[in-house]
Amino acid sequence: MDMRTTISTALKEAMKAKDADRLSTLRLINAAIKDRDIAARTDGEEAQVSDDTVLAILGKMVKQRQESARAYEEGGRLELAEKEMNEIRIIEEYLPRQLDEVETDAAVAAAIAEVEATSIRDMGKVMAALKGKYTGQMDFGKVGPMVKAKLG
Repeated sequence: MDMRTTISTALKEAMKAKDADRLSTLRLINAAIKDRDIAARTDGEEAQVSDDTVLAILGKMVKQRQESARAYEEGGRLELAEKEMNEIRIIEEYLPRQLDEVETDAAVAAAIAEVEATSIRDMGKVMAALKGKYTGQMDFGKVGPMVKAKLG
């Protein structure tokens, strides 16, 4: 079952269960996917975005909510921070398991070997290989410096 179907099914279940928080978050996810579909159509691409793109959207949504929760905590708005954290938990249910430090390190080493990277100039190739295989499974903001350290 593709991501879009999984999320639609979960949305219907949340409606039936009258789970307002879950329903709200799933509607946000659906809206973000539909926005990307519309943007893709205007760019002349396929009508529906792929599961990889949906995973990227979900990853971005988690990152946005983490930043918001941090800002709310710093501002003393703990109830809003908790709401953001609840949304993160719901969104993460649809993301694949995140790679741990050891697995990420091994994936970076494998990608460097795969593209035969020898210098920092090959960083783009390595990152592209990682994004192709591990979208939604690792934080590329943290992986970038790792790749740089190994190539530099």
